[in-house]
Amino acid sequence: MFGAIDHIGVAVEDIDAALKLYNEQFEMRIQHREVVESQGVEAVLLEVGDAHVELLMPLGPDTPVGKFIENRGVGMHHVAYRVDDVAAELKRFAALGLELIDETPRIGIQGSTVGFLHPKSTGGVLVELVTPAH
Repeated sequence: MFGAIDHIGVAVEDIDAALKLYNEQFEMRIQHREVVESQGVEAVLLEVGDAHVELLMPLGPDTPVGKFIENRGVGMHHVAYRVDDVAAELKRFAALGLELIDETPRIGIQGSTVGFLHPKSTGGVLVELVTPAH
């Protein structure tokens, strides 16, 4: 089951321009910045209480976030919920008939374990399950 909202993912075209709003104007502290080649993004985690906003800039137009921006524009990309065991939750949701993007977990930002549920089966919202590495 979900333990907490881990982060909200926001697709952006220019991460440095987005940081002017989120870091400088909203005064959210940058917690981590990383290029996640396997997911085709440069990502920045910004602190908001016990959760984060994750800015996602595509590394190219053929990446998932690049395609998202082309089809829907910049803005909210996904909601990530913290879970104890991503693999077990993916199996549980598959058994309930939800459509999975990931049948097995993969590695996300900061070495976290992640898996995604398809928006077709989650009310139009891309859902990420995440277990932090630390």
